[in-house]
Formats: sequence, C-alpha cells, structure tokens
Amino acid sequence: MNELTLGALYGAATLVAMFSGMPIAFALGVVATTFMYFFMPASSLDTITQNVYEEMASITLLSIPLFILKGAAIGKSPAGKDLYSAIHTWLHKVPGGLGIANVFACALFAAMAGSSPATCSAIGSAGIPEMRRRGYSPGFAAGIIAAGGTLGILLPPSITMILYAVAAEQSLGRLFLAGIGPGVLLVALFAGYAVYRARKEYGAALALYQGGGAKSAYLEDEHFTLRQKVEMLPRVLPFIILLIGVMIALYGGLATPSETAGLGALLALVLIAVVYGVWRPKDLSPILAATIKESTMLLLIIGMSLLYSYVMSYLHISQAAANWVVGMHLSKWLLLAVILLMVIGFGFFLPPVSIILMTAPIILPPLKAAGFDLIWFGIVMTVVMEMGLIHPPVGLNLFVIKNIAPDIPLKDVIWGVAPFVLLMFFAVLLLCAFPAISTLLPNLIMGVK
Repeated sequence: MNELTLGALYGAATLVAMFSGMPIAFALGVVATTFMYFFMPASSLDTITQNVYEEMASITLLSIPLFILKGAAIGKSPAGKDLYSAIHTWLHKVPGGLGIANVFACALFAAMAGSSPATCSAIGSAGIPEMRRRGYSPGFAAGIIAAGGTLGILLPPSITMILYAVAAEQSLGRLFLAGIGPGVLLVALFAGYAVYRARKEYGAALALYQGGGAKSAYLEDEHFTLRQKVEMLPRVLPFIILLIGVMIALYGGLATPSETAGLGALLALVLIAVVYGVWRPKDLSPILAATIKESTMLLLIIGMSLLYSYVMSYLHISQAAANWVVGMHLSKWLLLAVILLMVIGFGFFLPPVSIILMTAPIILPPLKAAGFDLIWFGIVMTVVMEMGLIHPPVGLNLFVIKNIAPDIPLKDVIWGVAPFVLLMFFAVLLLCAFPAISTLLPNLIMGVK
C-alpha cells in the first residue's frame, strides 16, 4: 500500500471516528493506535505512553494551564461585566457607542483571558441584555459578542498561538507580537460595522416613531456624569495594568512565556481577592475546577494530536501529502488559497487546537518551500480559524451565545454573525496584500529574521 492510499485510509478512519460522536482526543488516539497496530512494528505499541509524554514535555506547553488559570480567575469574577460597564460609560455618547463598547470590552478581555468562549460568556452575559434593552436587534447584539469573542485566539496571550509556535517551531514572542496588528485591524473593522449597523437601526427606529409607531429604546437619551465615569475606573484599571505588566515582562525579556503565564495567573488571583474579595476556598473552587477541567481536556487533545501526527510522520503520510501538494506545481497564492480552504473545511467540525496539530506536518513544508513567512501564515491561519468559531455547523461561539441568551433563535444568531465573517475574510485579503500588518511590529521589536 503506497503512502497516499494509506493517507486516504487514515483520513477516512479519522472522519468515521469523529462522526461517531467520540470525543476528539479519544478519536485521534484510537485512530493512531489502530494504525500503529496494523502498519507499524509491534514494539511501537509499547512506546505510546512515552511518545505522548515526550511530545508534551515542552516548557512552552507549560504556559497553557497557567494562562487558563489566569483567564478563569478573571472570567469567573465580575471583571468582565465591570470592564464592559466602564467602557460603555465612557463611550455612550459616540454613535453606536454601545456596540463599540462591546467590541472593545471583548478585545481587552480576550487579551487578558486568552479564550474565545470565556470572552463570549463574560462580556455577553452583561453586553447582550444591555444592547437589547437599548433597542439593538437580537441578532446584531449576538453577532457583536460572538465575533468579538474570536479575538481571544488572536490577541496575545493566545493558547492557539502557543500550539502553533510548538507545531511550526517558531518564536512564540514573535508570534504574539504579530497578532497585535491584525487584532487591532479586526477591532477597527468590527467597531466600524457596529457604528454603521447601529446608525441604520437608529434611523429605522426614528422613522417608525415619526410615522406614529412606538418609541424604541434606541431613541432614549442616556447620560452619565463625570463622577459616575470616574467611579468605574478603580475596578478596571488593575486588570489593565495586569495586561500591560504581563506584556512588558514577556517582550521586555524579563520572563519566559511560561514564567509570564505563572506571573499573570498569580497576579490575577491576587487582584480578584483584593478587588472582589474572592479568596475563600468556596470562592476559588469554581475557578480551580474550571482550570483543571479545561486544561485536562486541552492537554489530552494535544497529547493525542501529537501522537496522531507522529504516526502520520512514521508512515510517511504527511511527507507524501506534502510532496503531492508540491508536485501539483500550484502558483504561490493558489497554494495558499487551497490550504486555507482546507482549513475552513476542517473548521466546520474541529476546534483550532486540533486543526493546527493535525495539519501542521502536511501544510507547513509546502508553504515554507513556496517562500511564505510561517509567522505571517500563523496569523492568517488564526483569523481563518476564528471564522470557524462563528460559522455553522459547529461554530463554538454560536452555542456559547445560545447558552447565555437562550431566547434568541439560532437562525438570528447565525445571520447576526454573517457580516462579521465577511469582515474577517476582508481582513485575510488585507493581510495577504499587506503582510506588514502582522510582520512590522515583531520585526521592529525583535529584529528582522
């Protein structure tokens, strides 16, 4: 059996395992172990535990549970609600300011928590009811939060980027810096659309009222005094300082990514104890339980994905697939388009973690041979995977939104996020046309590679 036939069989077995309803980690592990049994030496089965352990014994991966602890500490406290409230208080006079406040709150919270679902849950639980109270349509309100939550895997510290750095053997610090420019770009695009859509809905509400219809909450004037604005800052500023401090420690060379994650987790626990009085065992229990649950799930997926990739490499499936792609003699940009379409397809069914670890051995060698910067590609791939978080059939953020706003029909949520998917696609085109959006900052700070 040649490598490509074996690869097709490997892929088909993976799809069968996935669609059987088996958890992703176990599906990958079962497929890898089965192929080891039938197509590799019998002694290889004795090395499964060793292979998984050695692949996961990475100091970079140590930062993942620590960043998760930092995100859980912030996400399980009222920090998200306070952050949103403070930004809304200061931006309420700006046209579409409530929508902009939600986008900014999502961006800042994502940068502190590093998790898309946590961002959706923390900001959405406060933001969606407030937007609907102020007259925003349910789909629009849900779309802003779902799309804003995707920034959690783009803005540093991002768990997805940590895994890409390991899989692609690239500098994590450079990758984090490369995500800032595109992150700001997406925030600007999302905020711009929020202004446009809010003004459009305001105009429709005004026309209805002037025509004798009911007065929408859109038309109600809201006012905050300077004292109210200032009073919102003491609860928010410590977390902003935490975010800045962690970034300075990482990029200033004061600490490694793992040390930075540990420092961030410790400071986050201290802050929620000081600001919100969350320090008793019964208060910390949900935070620690959520951290253990998410870390265990994620690390199990990572371990099984790495075993899955190891079997692909041993059986020369990944090498044969890469050679087959190169042998097609596609132009540079057509090659990129085909690979990104494949990533989009995987995004229908798989989370970003699995996509990266399963596809890296196949797609990175041809891209490198074609002359693409793998740091730049990591950012482009991340934005494409962000789209997967908000498009059906398995857009994770869609179901997070349904959980926190169960009365909004799923159809409205999907239509609400559709414009944001198009904005992400536009951002990908801009990144392809102007790579410096992602590469300029790391080159300025860390030097040209």
